[in-house]
Amino acid sequence: VRKEGHKLDVVFLDCTDEALHRRFSETRRRHPIAPDSTVQEGIARERKMLENIRAIADVVVDTTRMNVHELRDAITARFGAAEGSDSLNVTLVSFGFRHGIPGSSDLVFDVRFLPNPYFVEGLKPHPGTDPRVSEWVLERPATREFIERLEELLGFLIPQYRSEGKSYLTISIGCTGGRHRSVALAEELAKRLSAKHPTKVKVTHRDVAKV
Repeated sequence: VRKEGHKLDVVFLDCTDEALHRRFSETRRRHPIAPDSTVQEGIARERKMLENIRAIADVVVDTTRMNVHELRDAITARFGAAEGSDSLNVTLVSFGFRHGIPGSSDLVFDVRFLPNPYFVEGLKPHPGTDPRVSEWVLERPATREFIERLEELLGFLIPQYRSEGKSYLTISIGCTGGRHRSVALAEELAKRLSAKHPTKVKVTHRDVAKV
């Protein structure tokens, strides 16, 4: 198809073996590739069959912790509003390291070194989208310096990715639980990137509702 001049993106939906096994168990179905064997054997065969396709995929979406609605939102965020062949769609994902790193990440930044509002009286119950929390996080000297340096780094990287023809970039920002620091920084970074780059920016807070 590409040889005929058509632009396309290969999207590979992936998840852990444990998640696949659970899904087969919940639906009480045998694996179609190994109907007379175990589900685990079917998963192993399927991974072997698809490894070449995964290797050429433009986008790999980790569906391990997604329900069908979250998967729809993830696909829409990446493909729903591309406006040109040279456009770059940036997705900022806040997450908690305690819940695992998002599998679709292109870049991962660890902000656990920043002061934590979790230990500040009156802030712990509120998410990083709350102005009281975000202002506290963003006013810390270490946060201000970090976000300035990160913005400068991404200001260099985004044009490079665009010039190489990359259409989708997932930047994941993680703190311990994914409720405070990473959320506040993802929101602030989205504002800055949207203001300075001709880039569509989507923000997703994966773990903000988790305790």
